[in-house]
Amino acid sequence: MKRLILPFLCLLLLSLSTLNNGLTKKEREMALTELQVSHDHLMIALHGLNEEQLNYKMNPEAWSIAECVEHLAITENGFAGMLQGLLQTPADIGNREKVIVGDKELMTMLVDRSNKVKTSEPFEPSGKFGSHEATLEAFKKGRKDKMDMVKTSDADFRNRVQELPFGTIDGYQVFLLIAAHTDRHIRQIEEIKTSEGFPKM
Repeated sequence: MKRLILPFLCLLLLSLSTLNNGLTKKEREMALTELQVSHDHLMIALHGLNEEQLNYKMNPEAWSIAECVEHLAITENGFAGMLQGLLQTPADIGNREKVIVGDKELMTMLVDRSNKVKTSEPFEPSGKFGSHEATLEAFKKGRKDKMDMVKTSDADFRNRVQELPFGTIDGYQVFLLIAAHTDRHIRQIEEIKTSEGFPKM
């Protein structure tokens, strides 16, 4: 009888360890802070800019500030789809072995603009929102939705993974990627604002 009880207890403990694998308080706080701070920094970077400044380009191939903001609004929607897709997949503790980059390392890598990456066509700015104001509102709504998800979801994000061109990240890291992606383009906006030909107020 004892031989039967021990394996049963091991299975029970293993099953309990896979339950309640939602985000920890520390993880929620970190993600919410990064999402809020990057949102706020973008608003600060855009404050007081006029139409000429928003549409200025350092060269014909470069994006304007307005186009950077549109790209961010588009990708907020794209990330929402990514997260919803992840939640449709089963959580598997074996997925942890596929993730080779830490949270802070991921964010540091993403904000580094010395490594330039051309975005894919669906995420290129094209004026789809109609105006800069509408674009900014789309970004704000998308960001609020992500923050609400972090606050309320009990999903096991850590044991779900997303394949990306630079490697595999877990579902929680998608939230950090969103914040870091915003920071990356804030740096781009600041580069535009400090360029020699940027229009004066």
